[in-house]
Amino acid sequence: MKNFSFYSNENFALDMVYKLRDLGYRVTTSYDAGQANQGICDREVMNYATQNDFAVITFNRDDFIELHNSGLKHAGIIICKTDRDYQGQIQYTP
Repeated sequence: MKNFSFYSNENFALDMVYKLRDLGYRVTTSYDAGQANQGICDREVMNYATQNDFAVITFNRDDFIELHNSGLKHAGIIICKTDRDYQGQIQYTP
């Protein structure tokens, strides 16, 4: 398993979670954490991820860029575009 861990918020595609896991990444979803479908605000998502040393992986560009720019401490934010080419988005090219 790779050393980097992700926390995917509930708007992130489960197909991408599965592909990342297949590549050996540890990915915890909001469903895994018992936080799905509760209307948890993005700041709390970020706080949970940070407390557990996860980088947030999301499609929610505007809100998470705003949180980053606010100076909120975090372990990382990865913003993916909404694109059905999930394999292309996670493929590593040096």
